[in-house]
Amino acid sequence: MSWIKIIPYEKAEGKLKKLYNRVKGPDNNVDNILSAHSLRPHSLEGHMVLYKNVLHHSNNTIPKWFLETIGVYVSMLNHCDYCVEHHFSGLKRLLDDAERRAAIRAGLEKNDYENLFDQRQILALDYARKLTESPGNMSEQDATQLKASGWSDGELLEINQVTAYFNYANRTVLGLGVTTDGDILGLSPNDNSDPDNWSHQ
Repeated sequence: MSWIKIIPYEKAEGKLKKLYNRVKGPDNNVDNILSAHSLRPHSLEGHMVLYKNVLHHSNNTIPKWFLETIGVYVSMLNHCDYCVEHHFSGLKRLLDDAERRAAIRAGLEKNDYENLFDQRQILALDYARKLTESPGNMSEQDATQLKASGWSDGELLEINQVTAYFNYANRTVLGLGVTTDGDILGLSPNDNSDPDNWSHQ
């Protein structure tokens, strides 16, 4: 499950148990990416605050399926199979079109998505790729290009934050050897209207 000690749900106490109760899914299941923080509950709390507000907040205006698509793509670029499988499972629930989902996954895997998205979305994925692979080469032109295509400043921030979050999550997983063993794929805190509701259902 991980290269470091993990405190399981049934042995958790104090603050960790309270946090586990907030994030757990069916049968007290806690995603391994979250239980990897068990030795430092404050970092679990920080992870969830960031995750919930970046990807699952009612004030986001970009459709969640596309934010998830960015997350899947960033995770593919980082070779983080854990996040790819979890978030592609989430994307499958959001996009009720099996053929389109399969085409999106195949296109992202090949970096060939020109015919799968509109021009605004293509530019957003290009931005996410550059920010992931060569962040030191980002320039104002990258932002200007996105805004010229029709994304608002706030939406550019959403794209930026989802890209940044998944780079963080990927490095958490890859740096600690986190696997999907025992996880229920695709659960997420779907109550967007309540930022304090972290339950994975």
